Amino acid sequence: MRVSPQCVVRLHYVLSNQQGDVLDDSWKRDEPLEYLHGHGNLMEGLERALVDAEVGSRLSVTLSPAEAYGMRDESLVREVGRQAFPGTDLRPGMCFQTPGDAGPQIVSVVEVKGDSVVVDTNHPLAGETLSYRLEVLDIRQATRAELAKGHPLPPGTEASEVEDRKVL
Repeated sequence: MRVSPQCVVRLHYVLSNQQGDVLDDSWKRDEPLEYLHGHGNLMEGLERALVDAEVGSRLSVTLSPAEAYGMRDESLVREVGRQAFPGTDLRPGMCFQTPGDAGPQIVSVVEVKGDSVVVDTNHPLAGETLSYRLEVLDIRQATRAELAKGHPLPPGTEASEVEDRKVL
């Protein structure tokens, strides 16, 4: 079987920046990534590179900032009131996940200034050229339940369970 739309793909990866620093390594954590191909679960450039790959395929993919997390946008660095972080001992470099217009976003603390905090809502990897080393471990057809949800589900999940959860 080859990677194509409607397939669940399990793979290992190593993510590095342009300087060669390893940013993430699924092999070290022994946590392969599983995703539903063609449903926006991965960056488009990675999905394109994986089309037609087979189990055992090893690929190297480099993504420009525009293909990865976008270019840095300095207008996304702004000052907010300290009250937006109640009860937190804030320090520069701390990151928080908050709701955003397009879903969850990561907010990084840049500076703490008395009653205000300078935050950066750019993705931490925005502006970076990223390189991935990938190895395809498994490919299988997605279940109806997975296609309905748009992502892989735990083994044994039935379509009726997904429908039941929607009602609750």
